[in-house]
Amino acid sequence: MGFFDSEIVQQEAKQLFEDYQSLTRLGADYGKFDREGKKIFIEQMEAMMDRYQVFMKRFELSEDFMAKMTVEQLKTQLGQLGVTPQQMFDQMHVTLERMRSEVEQQ
Repeated sequence: MGFFDSEIVQQEAKQLFEDYQSLTRLGADYGKFDREGKKIFIEQMEAMMDRYQVFMKRFELSEDFMAKMTVEQLKTQLGQLGVTPQQMFDQMHVTLERMRSEVEQQ
């Protein structure tokens, strides 16, 4: 069975995509959130990014050809922006830490 044939993989990919879209829409109003709302949003973004990072690691570790191609496509796309997948995750965590620091100072 291929990597993408797994119902578990399909469900997790669908859930990650839906969660990301939902948080992105919600994030448009981040400036309107009170202090606690901002903390909750940051925690949810961190949890979603952690899940995404684990999901991508599963791609990297898979022997499935399509999974390997997906990783290579991501690397190529990010490479065009001058970053690696790890740098993307690191930058997201730096951004979330900066947001958390700003909330703590309020």
